[in-house]
Amino acid sequence: MPFRVLINFAIVIALTLLPFSNGLAHSPKSYTNITICSVEQLLDSLGQLELFAPDTLKWQKKGQTASTPDLVYEVKIAEIDRLSPISFDFNQHVKRYIDIYTIERREQVGQMLGLAKLYFPLFDEMLDRHNLPLELKYLAVVESALNPLAVSPSGAVGLWQFKINSGRMFDLEVNSYIDERMDPVKSTEAACKYLEYLYRIFGDWHLVMAAYNAGPGVVRNAIERADGETRFWHLYDYLPEAAQNYVPAFIAAAYVIQNASNHGIVAIPPMISFEQVDSVHVTQPVSFKAISDAIPVTMDILRFLNPSFRRGYIPEPEQSTPILLPTSAIPSFIQNQASIYSNTLPKSTYHQRVANAGNNSNKQKILYSVKPGDYLHKIAIKHNCTIDDIKVWNPDKEAELSAGDTLEIWVNKITLQQISSSQNN
Repeated sequence: MPFRVLINFAIVIALTLLPFSNGLAHSPKSYTNITICSVEQLLDSLGQLELFAPDTLKWQKKGQTASTPDLVYEVKIAEIDRLSPISFDFNQHVKRYIDIYTIERREQVGQMLGLAKLYFPLFDEMLDRHNLPLELKYLAVVESALNPLAVSPSGAVGLWQFKINSGRMFDLEVNSYIDERMDPVKSTEAACKYLEYLYRIFGDWHLVMAAYNAGPGVVRNAIERADGETRFWHLYDYLPEAAQNYVPAFIAAAYVIQNASNHGIVAIPPMISFEQVDSVHVTQPVSFKAISDAIPVTMDILRFLNPSFRRGYIPEPEQSTPILLPTSAIPSFIQNQASIYSNTLPKSTYHQRVANAGNNSNKQKILYSVKPGDYLHKIAIKHNCTIDDIKVWNPDKEAELSAGDTLEIWVNKITLQQISSSQNN
């Protein structure tokens, strides 16, 4: 696909990117974002997008994970360093993250490489426009694993992980329906401006990265506690853990993406690429669920193509609003526009929600053992459901629970991963 065309597609996607809900067809509810924190969890979150064919992870050659001599890493990273104004160093902190990328999460790195083919041309274009080092694109790997729907525990969102107030500093609109922090073009522009600002303060790219992660005040305080030391590796022990890990993870990401083939890791493309999409304009309120019900496009594909409408719903537009659809589905969308708009009704009522209790579509059953002190509301909150859901799923259970009782509960994949992570910690 020509580079100019790819950028044009990216600019179109910027107008529409969003997450959405698996709720009722007529209910513009918020879909669950993907909450992440560590590099491992970021990479694992890519599987929740359901954008990759189920058997694609088998492409990775697990036999090619033998230990690589440190000297090889040093040489390869020195080659990156030679061509960049950013210092690329090799040490055991960096090696730890190389191992995560090439051994522990190599399959997910293949998925990330597939997404890189989409986002890196855009990042290069924007970084070059701001005269910033092109290697800064690897920050988005550390921030989000190139998952535009990633949300940190602190509320940072999108490819570049902006919190709501920092996003507003760069005029990223965030309201109840639209979140431009998930817009690839606008968020990348904001990231470039922020990186420029931080470099004006610190004049050192390692400190800029630490400040991007933890905030400029945190880095200033670390320098003060270190008696004016400004070299990152000498400042390391004075920084919070997240900022300590940030630069090593960045260096490792740059190395791995440039040398993935040496580790037998191949790019896994998403099930749809931007050569296969085009835009259509909507002129009335519309929900993504209504679109998915009317034309042959899954919610996951709609979510991937349009991640910034945070509730999977476009409210009354002031002017026609573009969204991206697979080219093959556009004739069906045009033919079914009337029914799509008519099925986008106001938000569901209490009675409708009660009537829909127990819906287990796109969910997985788990068995929950009741613990001392548990009660229905507490269990429902933990599993992102309602007590009406639990009662429908367990019609034979008494209202009064006893420790040791087993409940059947249906959860979505994101909730299941959150529960699994909490059990492992």
